[in-house]
Amino acid sequence: MFETFATSLPRHDTVPAAATAPAAASLARPRDGDSSSCLAQMLDEIDYGMLLVAADAQVVYLNHAARAELDGHHPLQLLGRTLRAGRALDVAPLFDALAAAQRGLRRLLTLGDGEHRVGVSVVPLPGAPNDPRGRMTLLVLGKRQVCQQLSVQGFARSVALTPAETRVLELLCRGVRPTEIARTVGVAVSTVRTQIGSIRAKTGAASIRDLVRQVAVLPPLVGALRAAGG
Repeated sequence: MFETFATSLPRHDTVPAAATAPAAASLARPRDGDSSSCLAQMLDEIDYGMLLVAADAQVVYLNHAARAELDGHHPLQLLGRTLRAGRALDVAPLFDALAAAQRGLRRLLTLGDGEHRVGVSVVPLPGAPNDPRGRMTLLVLGKRQVCQQLSVQGFARSVALTPAETRVLELLCRGVRPTEIARTVGVAVSTVRTQIGSIRAKTGAASIRDLVRQVAVLPPLVGALRAAGG
């Protein structure tokens, strides 16, 4: 399905080399009303960054989440429409993974460092006959956070958490301990523990770990709060 979608997209005109990540929003998108448009809209609802890359590392398509993820801090960058590694140590692993994908081999990369360290799944797609762009490769970007803020907020609304409980849940999902949460929000630890008890009662979670897991395994769908037109 991806390869059919990819071959339906027009080839891109040359983009000045100075163009960087914001140029990603200008990548050609299918016309409304056809199957490619429906597929593009479907992929935009997935809260994992997904890119289609041709054999020459030219990005053919990227979904909404990928456009948001490829900021100045992400280990992958766009130079015009060319995908490249932002860190010198990641250049060879990325090149090798894309070359391996042309031979039909999957790779799982770990790129970047520190809080910007992410996993990237590199998946070769079946080649389309006579496609001058070569075999298409699907890149799926891992998360830089276990629980995304929109996911936490959507979950909180679904179980009727109060604003204070939602804030506590957000901090728990970041790995912050109750004592640190109390200092952060300026309340007593007993208050935070009472709020955690209320959250667990509303969600049916047996523990804080179980509570965080409920948020972490939510379907990867973007929320209605995402930037309009993104």
